[in-house]
Amino acid sequence: MTEPDWDLYRSLLAVLDRGSLSAAARLLGLSQPTLGHHVAALEMALGAPLFTRSPKGLVPTETALALRPHAEAMASAAAALRRTASGGADAPGGVVRVTASEMVGTVILPAMIAGLRRAHPGIVLELSLSDRSEDLLRQEADIAIRMTRPLQGSLLARKIGEIGLGFHASPAYLAREGRPKDMGDLRHHTLIGPDRDIETLRGVIPAGLALTPEMFAIRVDSHVAHLALVEAGAGIGVCQFGIAAAAGLVPVLPDLFRPMMPVWLACHEDLRASRRIAAVFEFLGGALADYVARDAQAMVRTMPPSTRSAAPLVAEAWGEEA
Repeated sequence: MTEPDWDLYRSLLAVLDRGSLSAAARLLGLSQPTLGHHVAALEMALGAPLFTRSPKGLVPTETALALRPHAEAMASAAAALRRTASGGADAPGGVVRVTASEMVGTVILPAMIAGLRRAHPGIVLELSLSDRSEDLLRQEADIAIRMTRPLQGSLLARKIGEIGLGFHASPAYLAREGRPKDMGDLRHHTLIGPDRDIETLRGVIPAGLALTPEMFAIRVDSHVAHLALVEAGAGIGVCQFGIAAAAGLVPVLPDLFRPMMPVWLACHEDLRASRRIAAVFEFLGGALADYVARDAQAMVRTMPPSTRSAAPLVAEAWGEEA
């Protein structure tokens, strides 16, 4: 059997992602007949059907679904090859792929990337925003900004610092509903929190606080949507102090609740030999350190003078009646 080439698997991935030949063809810049020929050729080479037709469109078979993770790994490898070929290890320019969470990439990184482009105009940035951790070992990305310590081996990881989190609300919400006086008083307010991703919040809050979805009247896993809801006056939510200050939000109980979230910058240790990746790594490291410092200043400004030198804390009285 002749080994199918990458173009056929790339077409398979496109159909799996888009659900139809026409949409997949538009994604890849091919004609629909060409993409259909690719799928048919792959089916013939593998000796198994990959899709069945239904009133809702193409339905992938078990074979197609089993092939998907392997085809995605091929896509990651192909993208890494293109980025590597865009500039040699000693070249000052080329493509660098950076992955970050939706919140970091939407709110924090844009100004940093603008500065990076001014400092290194020959570097092309690919920004991948996802709240899942892309695999640096498989080179799905070159550099990752993460809010948990990277545990994979063969990674160069630098802890930038810690960002303060706290309850915040809009001035309009507090004017309408009043300001909570203690943690127990939060029971009588509209709280915004995670939907299915409760573990993300548990990751920065000690186990002594029994967080459950039932505490939250508004539930959303998108951190960007969470911030937008707080800004709109829908309720009280947990936000970074620096982002909240820039958005004009008001801290709620900052002397009782201010857990800290680490910020890490990581890349595969083999990639640090590349001038362009090293340049982006160092630039982002400095820019993120500046952001962490500004966040700390914003957090300190919310505290009464008597507590400003105290260590970050989380009140243990969550959910208790006042």
